[in-house]
Amino acid sequence: MSDVDIEDTINRIKNHKSVQGIVIVNNEGTITRTTYLNEKKEEGDIIAKSIPILAQKARSLVRDLDPTNDLAFLRIKSKQNEILIAPDKDLLLIVIQGPKKQGEDDQ
Repeated sequence: MSDVDIEDTINRIKNHKSVQGIVIVNNEGTITRTTYLNEKKEEGDIIAKSIPILAQKARSLVRDLDPTNDLAFLRIKSKQNEILIAPDKDLLLIVIQGPKKQGEDDQ
């Protein structure tokens, strides 16, 4: 994915009403892009540290069940928000999304 593609994707995603933040990490777990800045930096750091471990465990589980398969997307929903995880070859896109209000569309 080129830098232009990454920026376009970030801009498109962060324009959704319910998106609270975006973190992109590389295979080493280093943040390459984030919308968690200033007073939210610590929250972004926690996400960048924790979520890749969970995604790797999910990927391992998928491969244990079927060695020809791979993790394409992971969605975790809690009472307060959703964590959307999209693995790529070299990067992991993590989107934190708040709850949708009743009757609200995906935009």
